[in-house]
Amino acid sequence: MPADDAVGLPTGPPVEPTTVLPEVLTIPALLATRRQRDGALQAFVNDDEAVTYTELDDASRALAARLVGAGVTRGSRVGLVMANGIEWATTALAVLRVGAVLVPLSTLLRPPELLAQLRAAAVTELVVVPRLRGRDYLDELESVAPGLTGDLRAGRRRAAVPSLRRVWRSDELPAPQPAALPTGVVDALERTVRPADDLAVLFTSGSRGTPKGVIHTHGSGLRAVAASLDCRRIGRGERLYIPMPFFWTGGFAGGLLSVLVAGATLLTEAAPEPARTLAFLERERVTLFRGWPDQAARLASQPAFATTDLAALRPASLPAVLPPAARPAPGARANLFGMTETFGPYCGSRLDLDLPAGKHGSCGRPFAGVEVRITDPDSGDVLPAGAEGEIRLRGPNLMRGLTGRDRGEVFDADGFYRTADRGVLDADGYLWYRGRLDDMFKVSGATVYPMEVEAVLRALPGVADAHVTDLPAGAAGAAGGAGGAGARVVAALVVTSAPHSPEQLAEQARGRLSGFKMPTRWLVVGDPHRVPRLASGKIDINALRRLLTEESVPSSRRVTSA
Repeated sequence: MPADDAVGLPTGPPVEPTTVLPEVLTIPALLATRRQRDGALQAFVNDDEAVTYTELDDASRALAARLVGAGVTRGSRVGLVMANGIEWATTALAVLRVGAVLVPLSTLLRPPELLAQLRAAAVTELVVVPRLRGRDYLDELESVAPGLTGDLRAGRRRAAVPSLRRVWRSDELPAPQPAALPTGVVDALERTVRPADDLAVLFTSGSRGTPKGVIHTHGSGLRAVAASLDCRRIGRGERLYIPMPFFWTGGFAGGLLSVLVAGATLLTEAAPEPARTLAFLERERVTLFRGWPDQAARLASQPAFATTDLAALRPASLPAVLPPAARPAPGARANLFGMTETFGPYCGSRLDLDLPAGKHGSCGRPFAGVEVRITDPDSGDVLPAGAEGEIRLRGPNLMRGLTGRDRGEVFDADGFYRTADRGVLDADGYLWYRGRLDDMFKVSGATVYPMEVEAVLRALPGVADAHVTDLPAGAAGAAGGAGGAGARVVAALVVTSAPHSPEQLAEQARGRLSGFKMPTRWLVVGDPHRVPRLASGKIDINALRRLLTEESVPSSRRVTSA
């Protein structure tokens, strides 16, 4: 690696991280830098296993040689279905260091969803965990694409996923051959990787019932990670706990790649469980706990929390796990704001310091290099400071594009991404998020699009129509969502042609929807006139939410269509 590729990464004590942009803008260069500077440092700790940066480099290089020997090469798109752990990290880095593209796939996906994402990303190779929480993903794929795995093992492709060439269980990855592939082949491939090359395809739910694959390059992804480190207070030697799955941006960019860029240690668990997590945090002397606020709140509610030694935690951790005296007032710290399209936060402020007076509740300021415009949603005209409109973005951390979409569909004429987020940029440059222009919402940090859920419900036998929205988790005793202010749950009004109960509908939908997309509040009716509409004939969303708040029931209670 050239000498000038090994400069610019954050250095110094963990309490003083920096946001100096790394010159190391590819995964191969980054791995070489970490080996040189921090070879003996723990890179990842997972449950009862740990690996140093030298060991991680060796293991991923060896696996990369085996994958290349089996046909994976520069530009291949490798799907990965696996729980958080050292094995996930090793496999992902083996793929990325030879110029192949990683496609992290959610372990929550149901068979039709998984098949759709394999198609959308044009996955060429697929690595799948043998079994996870009682599920066999290859058997499930067979249920929606009969003969797929058998044909692939026999070297025959299938129309169900025409791009797919090979499928491996993670415990059956290509074994070392008698004549091992020379490591020089891996080295040669690494030297061809450039910052402009595609790094990953990350999925976020599509707005029209189809998955949306977000394409990031090595350069855009690593620049985005580096830009957020100062706000998140992640520096060299930090011990960062992230419970978020690696298949989402929060775990992949906010966890795995963040520690690689910073020279820190990532601590994670395959299946977090509150009591076990508390013991893990204490034993491993975790210094930063980041993730979703409800995850920290669940830990703080455990009986063992009061006696757990978390003295190593720094002030930038989620407030619920900090001592009462160290917790900031609500809204005092910035709400780091970002999306999959920006590979994590693009706006923020230091999480160990309160925002200035008058800025509480804001998202902080856009990071260096990120341009934010507030525009009129209809005309696209740029609005003045203090006006509310659509947030549009341009900058080096932005995605290259979306799978199957032309650039003109995604970016405006000036190269700004139309986010469909509503917000205000004040005169001091602070961004205030005001919600969505469309009807997307979050459940436990995961994106839900009502149209996607509605399409599944409408396909169920006996269902004439379905309308889905979100409700506050506490509305009318709503169940199933994460606690805390702002938590949402999925609610559905379903019109049926025959009596159905919420339990019956939920049971039929469960195999077609990820758990976080499942409605937990139901109103089942037989009269389509119960659906509230505007004079235009469109659904009256406000009236729909009021109706569901007043009359919906959780799926644990039986009702008869009325």
